[in-house]
Amino acid sequence: MITIIPAIDIIDGKCVRLTQGAYDTKKVYNEDPLEVAKAFEDCGLARLHVVDLDGAREGHIINYRTLEKIATATEMVIDFGGGLKHDEDLRIAFNSGAKMVTGGSIAVKDPDTFTKWLQRFGKEQIILGADAKDGKIAVSGWKEKTEKELIPFIRDYVEKGIDKVICTDISRDGMLQGPSLDLYKQIREAVPSVMLIASGGVGSLDDIEALQEAGVPAVIAGKAFYEGKIKLADVSRFIIHN
Repeated sequence: MITIIPAIDIIDGKCVRLTQGAYDTKKVYNEDPLEVAKAFEDCGLARLHVVDLDGAREGHIINYRTLEKIATATEMVIDFGGGLKHDEDLRIAFNSGAKMVTGGSIAVKDPDTFTKWLQRFGKEQIILGADAKDGKIAVSGWKEKTEKELIPFIRDYVEKGIDKVICTDISRDGMLQGPSLDLYKQIREAVPSVMLIASGGVGSLDDIEALQEAGVPAVIAGKAFYEGKIKLADVSRFIIHN
């Protein structure tokens, strides 16, 4: 059963969404991210993906108080990302309630530090963020496209011990027009051992079912919830009840 991980993106302490990572497309969906998190939890979802978009832009953790608020008031397992560059950023994130952190730009620009985090905290707590456009890794809030090829980049970190990767096709993000199934199938075939978390483009339950059929173990969905394309009441079929 595919794991659905709802996303909360934060700017100025508010729940927002961007389209293709462009900050000038910002749309505020809720002034209180905790209210949103509780709604996800109430329908049975156990995981949460929180992104500090201010942090991604500024290069250091900013919205940790909002993370702390959500972590304190819910039992959701939170992974947190956005602008994590220094050991102090990780210390703050974990102390604020994150169970896992996602490193994207840092894994490209400072692989020694990212590898050190992996060795120190272990694969249980460190997720690789692999955001791509036209098959090439993009960094710094998706403003920079590098020459690094996506699949070799993932494979290299799997060899170093990473076992979870969030992969976003930037061209699909926020478009609600379906995920990059072919891309995820290629990753599954090339690096079958990694827990692939698909992100970007999900616009319906059919999209989630298609990812499940493709063998993708987890998916992040954000805008589809906020725009009412996926109703919280309808995700129960994907939740394993004990």
